[in-house]
Amino acid sequence: MSPVPAWLTGLVADAARRPVPPEMRPPASGGRHAAVLLLFGDSPDGPDVLLIQRSARGRNHAGQPAFPGGGVDPEDGGPVGAALREAEEETGLDPRGVRIIGALPELYIWHSHNRVTPVLGWWHTPSAVHAASPDEVDAVARVPIAELADPGNRLRLRFPGTPRQAGPAFRVRGMLVWGFTAGVLDGVLAATGFERPWDDGRVEDLPPEVVRLARR
Repeated sequence: MSPVPAWLTGLVADAARRPVPPEMRPPASGGRHAAVLLLFGDSPDGPDVLLIQRSARGRNHAGQPAFPGGGVDPEDGGPVGAALREAEEETGLDPRGVRIIGALPELYIWHSHNRVTPVLGWWHTPSAVHAASPDEVDAVARVPIAELADPGNRLRLRFPGTPRQAGPAFRVRGMLVWGFTAGVLDGVLAATGFERPWDDGRVEDLPPEVVRLARR
């Protein structure tokens, strides 16, 4: 059983001090309560994070890389229970191998009207994972933090025709990570000190197939 690293416990304290970006602040009312699991672990390539590739057949965020997660059901007892349940359903992980460290402030996804609580977990006893819910998930990957921090894998993406609205993105493990997930990972890299200098002037348009799914 691997111990919780200091950078991960420090992430919770740092998040409590940082204001939520204006574009991600939840409204006073409305929206669906949801949770995602930011599950970090150790691997031969150093610390990593668990990501899924959502199915292109899904209703919301189709085809996008994401953290495991979904809506909070009454029987979940809150965001932690929802994050663990969804992660088990989507990736087949064993929740007994996860230690919950804390949660980040609630964030709002305007496109899907979700009020999302990111739950931080440490994978002290990793289990095998796979696309356990084929209708919702196409692939599962443990992505090393070092690959996310690699300047060659970083860029900013925008919807075509909106040059002022480019957001952080990553090209890792055959996935184009953008939107909400990339924004959270960008903040994690900055807060934990894993971030390396990169060219944030590297801006590209979202590929047409990604735009098509996002606008469905």
